[in-house]
Amino acid sequence: MQSKQTALAAVLAALAVLFAAFAASASAAPQWKFEKEALTGTETVLGGAYESAMTVPGLTTTCENFLYKLAIVNKSGAGTGELNEMPLYECDVNPEEEEVACEVGSIGAEGLPWKSHLSTFSSKNYVVIEEVEVGIVYTGEECVLNEILVTVTGSAGGVVNNETETAQFNSTTMGASGTTLEAFGNEIEWNGLFPTEAFEWHRNQAISVS
Repeated sequence: MQSKQTALAAVLAALAVLFAAFAASASAAPQWKFEKEALTGTETVLGGAYESAMTVPGLTTTCENFLYKLAIVNKSGAGTGELNEMPLYECDVNPEEEEVACEVGSIGAEGLPWKSHLSTFSSKNYVVIEEVEVGIVYTGEECVLNEILVTVTGSAGGVVNNETETAQFNSTTMGASGTTLEAFGNEIEWNGLFPTEAFEWHRNQAISVS
């Protein structure tokens, strides 16, 4: 009888350790921080990609001005947010080619705001943008997508670099974060390096994720 009680106690002890480890892991979600202190309340973060490009198979659309406005908050111990604005300007198709059949007739973010959250993958912190929806209309008489609305949907994960205060999005970060963008059933490649800067209460303070 005593041996059964001892075995039961050992199982319960092991379960307690397991649950404690799980709780610690769950509470270790990354947060938004300013000057290394966790954000309290809300903040607005702005930035513009140094250059950003989306590649629909055969067409790479590069925007020189790819801006964003993100409202952030730490909720239940984890960093979350909403992307409220994302204007796109000066967008070209395959800009390195002298002759292109397609041009960008219109491009814009749809269905805003998009939800976002912070996550950790393989010991690196990521900002994940959900509910992404970008509509692109290409023009050109010889363009295979002439006047056809291309809607890019899905989610995108970018790795955060605290030293440079940037978020990098590319095929590697998307794969690591388990996110993907699609159009017409095809995977879309997105590349962009986005700086982050507080616009309201924490202006000029160092922003980080940890």
